[in-house]
Amino acid sequence: MKNLMLALIAFSLAGCARQGQEPTARPVRIDPEAAATVTAAIERERAETLDWLRTSPRSYLAAVDRVDFGGKESLIVGSDPAADLTLEDEAIRPRHLRITVEGDLFRVEALDDGALFRLGDKEMREGVTGPSYIQAGRFHLRLSHQNFPALIVFDPESPRFAGHKEPRWFPVDLAWRYELPLERDPAAEKTVILSTRGHRRTAERAGWFHFSAGGKECRLEATRLLEPGSGQGIGVYFRDATSGRETYALGRYVDAVPLENGNYLLDFNQAYNPACAFSEFYNCPVPPKANTLTVPVRAGEMDSHYH
Repeated sequence: MKNLMLALIAFSLAGCARQGQEPTARPVRIDPEAAATVTAAIERERAETLDWLRTSPRSYLAAVDRVDFGGKESLIVGSDPAADLTLEDEAIRPRHLRITVEGDLFRVEALDDGALFRLGDKEMREGVTGPSYIQAGRFHLRLSHQNFPALIVFDPESPRFAGHKEPRWFPVDLAWRYELPLERDPAAEKTVILSTRGHRRTAERAGWFHFSAGGKECRLEATRLLEPGSGQGIGVYFRDATSGRETYALGRYVDAVPLENGNYLLDFNQAYNPACAFSEFYNCPVPPKANTLTVPVRAGEMDSHYH
């Protein structure tokens, strides 16, 4: 087993090794009752995702604009065409808000008389918050940081709702559900994840997951983004033999869910498309070349072909 692990660690460009090796980890085996419960939960989550996409004022389909701070510390939001971000709504004043980046936080200040914004359930004229959402008039503004601050605009009246395409998923297949130990990177090495907007996003290589799929031994690198607003969770960004055919060409993501026994649940039935599969206004991590699996992963979300 030690020799096998060393061989897997040395393997980095393709995600799966040759057949004939001893498998590192196979899918979880659960009894029929538990399988039915898990399947129902996944189906319920998919229905909720579909409803969110169709109706939420913060749906990907509601995203209508993005303004990056670039080298600016502050952006002016208002109905004035000269504002950095112009919003057309009778509730929006000409110079409605000034939004300033202060380290990992945002300072939001109302400028014109009568200008207000909502943060959570409170209407305010001034406040400081981490990466989050605020509301001005009918618009929701995402204060996005990720070390590349930006404002993303969401409009509940977005015309994209009318032309939405239904998300599609492969049928639930619990043969793609794994409980795995994380082979930790002893150096917790800092790394760079490229993004769809050309940014170099700072991350930590948390380690690697090894598992058997399609008769081959596979390895995927697990990453923790080190950015304001990214949380502390471990994610896996990957491509496979379905990418660009049945699934989104860029790749998909799957969250590594920590378990009480120290292992992680890696369920490819819950693999999902990045936000940029639906909208150009997001800044999504690009899967590293090392996370390209040679086997087809026919589990999780398929490509809805928005692009």
